[in-house]
Amino acid sequence: MSLLHTFLPEHQFSEQHHIRVNASPARVLDMASQLDVTDFAVARLFLHLRGIPARIAAALGRPSARRIDAGFGLHDFTVLGRNGDHEFALGLVGRFWESAGGLIHVEASAFRTFSAPDIAKLVMTFVAQPEGAGTLLTTRTCVHCSSTTARRRFTPYWILIRVPSGLIRRMMLQRIKQLAESDDAALTRPE
Repeated sequence: MSLLHTFLPEHQFSEQHHIRVNASPARVLDMASQLDVTDFAVARLFLHLRGIPARIAAALGRPSARRIDAGFGLHDFTVLGRNGDHEFALGLVGRFWESAGGLIHVEASAFRTFSAPDIAKLVMTFVAQPEGAGTLLTTRTCVHCSSTTARRRFTPYWILIRVPSGLIRRMMLQRIKQLAESDDAALTRPE
């Protein structure tokens, strides 16, 4: 069974992207596990824009416990696991539609069974499949909303972030390809 289905057996939202990489699946997943989306200027812009509602709320006297300047990135995800050289999975739980992100930290061991009212659970996987002398790398993001209320609140958020989030995922795939195909995996960070 895939890590995606182990940690998120049902979902209402899904997006998938893929790229061909001239490297082994092991190397490709090694590079995927080292990414930081804040390495990308476009991602930093989207993350800055994502923080605007929290900054407005703080200016109106409703500050969040979450630092407004903390951004949002892969560091917020919980590493759920790696299935050999085939799959790497990350998870996130929260009320993402809230101005401060509504993130709830959940350990990997509790992720599958974690339950709270009106939350969304997200699993992002990187699947590396051998293809010829290289690898077909697919990233898939799936979201399960725990209630009708959560789904009603998450849907407009998904519509708003789907395009920028998809762009970031495609940039991540391109960066993984660049790193995996390089003789030196410690390339300088992109501008």
